[in-house]
Amino acid sequence: MYSFIQPHKKHIPWNKDKLIGQKPPLKLKQIWAIRIRLQISNNLRELALFNLAIDSKLRSCDLVQLKVLDVALGSRVSSRANILQKKTQTPVQFEITEQTREALERWIEHANLSHNNYLFKSRIRKSLHLSTRQYSRIVKAWIKEIDLDPALYGTHSLRRTKATLIYRRTKNLRAVQLLLGHKKLESTVRYLGIEVDDALEMAEQTEV
Repeated sequence: MYSFIQPHKKHIPWNKDKLIGQKPPLKLKQIWAIRIRLQISNNLRELALFNLAIDSKLRSCDLVQLKVLDVALGSRVSSRANILQKKTQTPVQFEITEQTREALERWIEHANLSHNNYLFKSRIRKSLHLSTRQYSRIVKAWIKEIDLDPALYGTHSLRRTKATLIYRRTKNLRAVQLLLGHKKLESTVRYLGIEVDDALEMAEQTEV
């Protein structure tokens, strides 16, 4: 009696043909390019989502689960919000700028959302709120709209954007750590790629 041995299947790495590594933050001109397109198209939902993603600096898992009550008191959106992060179970506070408050208030009114509703409901019946996968697809579409490579950017690009701008203006690592909700300063350094950026900046300013 013959026994046949199944040939061993070749292991294919999960990251084969995929670009990995930190996603770069958006630049100011890129932020406004996306924002203006959403304003022109009168896409209230995505304009509110985009502005809040930039301001909040939240991970996608926290952003998509925000409810009206997390950002608003009555019919007015607050200038600050405080939530408990899902990943670390630590609270984090973020500011909500005037243009983001206006975008959120217009969206809440347009969508007729009540206090306990999710800010961004899913358009799939089985889901209560926008999923992280749906959010990722929306971000990729924004990136593609302004002629950037969607393979290079992602949801973390939006999380890193304002934090990176704040650090470059202030060089205050501790402040950025608090805004991102990192437990360790080293995490903030790695997340922003600060050591490399600062080294390059100093090199550019040094003439020989």
